[in-house]
Amino acid sequence: MTSAMQVLEQSVVVFSQNYLPLCRVNIKRAIVLLVSDKAEALNLTAESGWQVNSPSLVLSVPKHIRLKIASAERMWKVPPVNRREVLRRDHHSCQYCGSSKHLTLDHVIPRSKGGPHTWDNVVTACERCNSRKSDRTPGEAGMQLRTKPKAPLHPAISFAEQFWNDVQANLE
Repeated sequence: MTSAMQVLEQSVVVFSQNYLPLCRVNIKRAIVLLVSDKAEALNLTAESGWQVNSPSLVLSVPKHIRLKIASAERMWKVPPVNRREVLRRDHHSCQYCGSSKHLTLDHVIPRSKGGPHTWDNVVTACERCNSRKSDRTPGEAGMQLRTKPKAPLHPAISFAEQFWNDVQANLE
């Protein structure tokens, strides 16, 4: 038997009208969406969800819900290329050696060689690797990037990718 506190700590996956997984919400928010008729239950798995009892109502809360209302997509802009955002994207680690100390920003193709200050050309590098690379490309310096730099994804897209990867892993 699941206690009330354990149930309230659970989360529910919210899908858009087009069945795009948008986010996870706590069970209280899911109940509000269901009771106000802004969402409907989705039965994607054999697991049914949770029973929530109040003095006047017994509500079955599913693990997945779909919004019935058309929500105006919030405007999302790609964040500017700055130190804070690049460090966040690169998980606060050097993209050449993996160190997390004395971090700087590095232009993969140096600005002196026409490299732009864009998401595809700026990475996090420790002072040591940045000095070693100097005013050269990684290939010229004999260094290799751990990941290919790219602009951050829209939060809903990254959540959807993670959700479907988790679903696929559970099916295997």
